[in-house]
Amino acid sequence: MLNGFTDRSLLKQYIISIIVTISVSAICYPLSPILGYVSVALVLLFMVSILSVILSIFPVLVSAILSALIWDFFFIPPFFTFHVEKTEDILILGLYVTIALINGILNSRIKRYEKLARQREDRTKTLKLYNAIFNSISHELRTPLTTIMGVTENLSDGSQRMAETDKEQLYNELFIASNRLNRVVDNLMNMSRVESGHLEPKFDWCDVRELVNRAIDRLSTDLQTHPLHLEFGEDLPIVRLDFGLTEQAIYNILHNICFHTPEGTKASFTVTFDEGILRMVIRDEGPGFREEDRKRAFEKFYRSSGARSGGLGLGLSIARGFIQAQGGEISISNSEKGGAEFSISLPVNVFNINTENE
Repeated sequence: MLNGFTDRSLLKQYIISIIVTISVSAICYPLSPILGYVSVALVLLFMVSILSVILSIFPVLVSAILSALIWDFFFIPPFFTFHVEKTEDILILGLYVTIALINGILNSRIKRYEKLARQREDRTKTLKLYNAIFNSISHELRTPLTTIMGVTENLSDGSQRMAETDKEQLYNELFIASNRLNRVVDNLMNMSRVESGHLEPKFDWCDVRELVNRAIDRLSTDLQTHPLHLEFGEDLPIVRLDFGLTEQAIYNILHNICFHTPEGTKASFTVTFDEGILRMVIRDEGPGFREEDRKRAFEKFYRSSGARSGGLGLGLSIARGFIQAQGGEISISNSEKGGAEFSISLPVNVFNINTENE
């Protein structure tokens, strides 16, 4: 299949080189008494140079040879014959063929070297990205696993002699490490769902208050050091959306705030509904986003140079993928009062007594 595609592409280049050569020659033919055959040669050489930038080497060589034959047959006296009488015309024709071939070969080689250089640069960038991702994932997996192994070893060796308070502390560390490990695995699986392009939302009716509170409950420990003010608009209806995807998107945003803002930093969460659009605005009182970070915040595996260690840089990318899968939009800006502002807009159907069950 690939060979067939390559053959068709090369055949197309041959056809282009022949058509362009004949067309330029046809344009020059009525002008040759004014231009002179030497000037026509320069025009044809320029044409070969242009083709050598666009086409592969062999179609360019075909154009160079064909243009030399056409120039000899139609433009060098005696006309309509390949016989050349004057010694200087023979020399000019030989130089033309040599220059055209060398020009085509050199330009083609330059293009090939440029392509190789781009491929080498792309491979280098890909390798750097792979190493960064691998190191990040390795660190995120190794840290909780090391904690889990250490805690379980301590519990198994000294569980009889250990005080209850010490046991409770170790159990708490075990819970935190397990939760962190689970979050890493969830993010990697969710990212694969987004990247696959086959993310199918499962729409169903839900209470927005329950949805938001469920995400907040999952972060109850982190939110103890990041007070959250929650505000729901009046008369929020029952809406139709994917509960799981939306809850995960909210969770990822709130976790991002807890992770990247100092302890004690307050946040607010406002939910409103207007004309078929469910809007959720989450603000924090942290340092906000630098311009470059704001533009790249939704890129997968992107982490700010000044960010604290830890995390894969997937949370916001997954949040955007889950919201966009439902036809919604998510954006980031810096609040006028300081801090970051995350805005989610989801088009939703509203439940009423005339709604048909689906």
